[in-house]
Amino acid sequence: MSERPPISPRSPRAALEPEQVPPPPKRSDRARNPFVIVGNAIFTILIILMIGAGATYYYGKQTLEAPGPLQEDKVVNIPARAGKRDIADVLSREGVINVNPWVFIGGVFALKASSDLKPGEYAFQKSASLRDVIATIVEGKVVQHAVTIPEGLTSEQIVARLSDNDIFTGSVREIPREGTLLPETYKFPRGTTRDQVIQRMQQAQKRVLAEIWERRNPDTPLKSPEQLVTLASIVEKETGRADERSRVAAVFVNRLRQRMKLQSDPTIIYGLVGGKGTLGRPIKRSEITQPSPYNTYVIDGLPPGPIANPGRASLEATANPARTRDLFFVADGTGGHTFTETYDQHAKNVAKLRTMEKQIQNDTVEPADDPPPAAAAPGATDTNPTATTPPKPTNQRKPPRGRQGAAQQTNSPPVVQR
Repeated sequence: MSERPPISPRSPRAALEPEQVPPPPKRSDRARNPFVIVGNAIFTILIILMIGAGATYYYGKQTLEAPGPLQEDKVVNIPARAGKRDIADVLSREGVINVNPWVFIGGVFALKASSDLKPGEYAFQKSASLRDVIATIVEGKVVQHAVTIPEGLTSEQIVARLSDNDIFTGSVREIPREGTLLPETYKFPRGTTRDQVIQRMQQAQKRVLAEIWERRNPDTPLKSPEQLVTLASIVEKETGRADERSRVAAVFVNRLRQRMKLQSDPTIIYGLVGGKGTLGRPIKRSEITQPSPYNTYVIDGLPPGPIANPGRASLEATANPARTRDLFFVADGTGGHTFTETYDQHAKNVAKLRTMEKQIQNDTVEPADDPPPAAAAPGATDTNPTATTPPKPTNQRKPPRGRQGAAQQTNSPPVVQR
């Protein structure tokens, strides 16, 4: 059993007084140094800042990487001259982001993209994170809209199509020259001016024409790239079938070599309506012999310029036509044509076509016309090319595809009869 320390005797008064606590130790002179005090304060602040920075970094990283609210891919237009706050408002309104605008602005600064945000139309993917959204705008990969310009349209028709397309801005100051635009599928961002579209189509046409002209058959009787475009525009309007272009081109090239009139219906139409491109009715008999710089039933050789904007395939076919001696072609009733070297063979094919036509319900009535000239009526099948034939009835049956008829002239047989 341990021994207790002896109790020292105390007076009653002393026993009533509290015991005195020993004084605290004196601070060292070093602890009282102001530099130490300031250093401790700075160290404490740094610790607090580091903790705050770490928390901020963690929160910011989580915010940047977290999946966004988009439920599906969406295209959003960022207007020109929009500030960072405006962009944040647009993205929030479209449901691309669901964070405070200041958080978006903070993310922009954190990613050092403050001066790299570009206006335009952007496609944001489903659940795109804030980092992905900012990166998309910084990269400037705006949505590209595919615009297809069909082959065989006139420049006026192409300008009309561009004017009706609301992804373009501005107006076309001047209708381009016929044949200077390349029909193709192009991609443009929203907001492209229509003049820029025209310039791009013209540049493409110059480049393609130069390449094709260099690869042309030197035996063709075409003296310049401009003549190539002119004849290619006629080929383009005569057939839309890829397997026929080179044979149609060969017919016209052979006729040029033999100094025969080209006698192509589309040239009549262009001479009548110009850049509007479409007559809207069958050709009248009187219009076949009506003088026009473009009417190849009247003029010799090529017309003064293209009658449309031919595509690459028609330019290629015209520069390198098929090696045939064909001088005639006629619709075969199935959407294609039958090609022949002699007028007698051609006349038989025309008669065959007329027989097919008689079996088709008459759904088109030829417009009334003035008394026809002495030349044969459209679609006449007289095998004597110098003979004249009576005019056909006004209630003439049309071919299955409703193609225009070509007249038989008294000085040379027609190239086509439809």
